[in-house]
Amino acid sequence: MIRFSSMGDIIYTSPIIRCLKQQLPNAEIHYLTKSNFKFLLDYNPYITQLHLLKPKLRDTIKELKAERFDYVIDLHNSLRSTLVKIQLGIKSSTYKKERFKKWLALKARINLIKPDHLVDRYLKAVEFLGVINDGKPINYFLPENTPSLPEIIPDYYAKPYIAFIIGATHFTKRMPNEKVISLCKRIELPVILLGGEDVKTNAAVISEALPNKIINLVGQISLNESVTVVKNAAQVIGFDTGLTHISEAFNKKLTTIWGSTIPELLGVQPYQVMKHYEAGVTLSCRPCSKFGLSACPKGHFKCMKDINEDLIIDFIAHE
Repeated sequence: MIRFSSMGDIIYTSPIIRCLKQQLPNAEIHYLTKSNFKFLLDYNPYITQLHLLKPKLRDTIKELKAERFDYVIDLHNSLRSTLVKIQLGIKSSTYKKERFKKWLALKARINLIKPDHLVDRYLKAVEFLGVINDGKPINYFLPENTPSLPEIIPDYYAKPYIAFIIGATHFTKRMPNEKVISLCKRIELPVILLGGEDVKTNAAVISEALPNKIINLVGQISLNESVTVVKNAAQVIGFDTGLTHISEAFNKKLTTIWGSTIPELLGVQPYQVMKHYEAGVTLSCRPCSKFGLSACPKGHFKCMKDINEDLIIDFIAHE
């Protein structure tokens, strides 16, 4: 199986790995990815062996040829994954990206893409093996040495809290600080902020505005520690980012907030989550990109600023 990146896309391959192994129990499943995403797959019990992309592709191919595989399942569909398939010279199946339809949706505002989830799109690549969807959520496996919740948040681990994931790679995927502050003011439970180094400044502004309400862990704990915080939360709020997608593995009540991107375009709407609210607004300029941008092309950023806070709060408060 091949998927080089990125975090969310790799996370959504986990049901395919599980279905392959459980429905073809004698099969060995090897997975090729980039070294910086190794941590997402290291502890997956359904994977027989993990292969990491080497600086020179020919060295990667040499390693793979030695395994004498029967099939290649290409879930990336890039030039590099195509070269791997050609060099291995065995039967292969490839995930279809629908690049032209995505271009039409973004540039011509003609949306011909069915709102199928990425998991279901991936599964089509293994249909020829008789593998079907088991209807279960994604998987995320934590290592045994991950610190426990009392170790991570000793003063709050026994209390209900909401995990708010404020990180996202691109600016147009993040809600403005003042909007996050306004939301947190209206949430009754304590709020724990999560995210990486790139949003530490945002987290500082938000937590300083609400010092008695916010527990700021942004940039202070590891990803797996953040996953533990999410796993034990009463509810989760998040933008379009890897940790938000990981939270789906634990079937928490989930609010996802969407700015310049729309989940249906890439098929990354929450998967097999029982209670979910998708917050976004309808605009003629949305979506403006597949993956997010460093600034609003129109300058108004209405896709985030105009999101209805009342609807989010109603969903959070409703049992």
